[in-house]
Amino acid sequence: MKKLKLTKLAAIDIGSNAIRLLIANTYIENKNPTYKKISLIRLPIRLGNDVFSKGKISKNKINNLIESLEAFKCIMKMHKVSKYIAVATSAMREAQNAKQTLEKIYRKTKLKIRVIPGDIEADYILQLFKSKLNIKNKNYLFIDVGGGSTEINLLINGKIFASKSFKVGTVRLINNSNKNVFNDLCNWINRKTLKIKNIIVIGTGGNANKILKISKKFPYEIIKLNSLLNLFKKVKNYTINERIIKLKLNPDRADVIEPALEIYTNALKYSNSNKFMVPRTGLADALILSLNKANVKGDDLD
Repeated sequence: MKKLKLTKLAAIDIGSNAIRLLIANTYIENKNPTYKKISLIRLPIRLGNDVFSKGKISKNKINNLIESLEAFKCIMKMHKVSKYIAVATSAMREAQNAKQTLEKIYRKTKLKIRVIPGDIEADYILQLFKSKLNIKNKNYLFIDVGGGSTEINLLINGKIFASKSFKVGTVRLINNSNKNVFNDLCNWINRKTLKIKNIIVIGTGGNANKILKISKKFPYEIIKLNSLLNLFKKVKNYTINERIIKLKLNPDRADVIEPALEIYTNALKYSNSNKFMVPRTGLADALILSLNKANVKGDDLD
């Protein structure tokens, strides 16, 4: 039997709530690019706290980010990663000192960070699902809730019908961000799905993964709207400490899961859907897949 050719790839996702490093073995199976996760590390830097309240990243957060990325680079070297891709999303997109921050990161770590717009972020996620789901003849509302933005893709019979990125996310909402954008998101979903039936809402992001775990469901297993609403009510009634103890949440997850549930439940209500599904994958997975397919060019470790 011919020996399987494995390539180690890595993806770094610098979000508004946390940063993640995903390392995976990639290979070709039945002519299809696929991967197996080796390591996933998440650090709660929460850049959005600075950016969404003060407009820029503080010196302390920059130092935390650099220290974290230096650690990520060491881990990638230990794993002998051949290529990596590192992207930054909403908080970095909006930070007034983003250029200076990225330049300082490169000077200290030699890691190249790409700041990607919301529509590109949404497209990465969409391509991942297309590779994992039989999307033909079904209607899906893909909603990726991050700390600073929410990306939405509406697919009708397997084809993109509408896409939109909104400046509303969990960190923004706990920092009392403008509720008008949240209302715009709900109204957009309502308008675009008004004449469409049997929509399945697919949620991604760290909070969606926690919702799946709390609900004791498997990836891609349906969660009904009533179950989601009951969980939302429970979470709202709990204090942060109760969420940590009773729901086994980390402190940096315990505060943002409430606004995430608010976004997801409203997505179901405004699309007249009763089905919520969590595949337990996210942007880092999508980046690995794109690297494996050579849709994007990765960077070498210096």
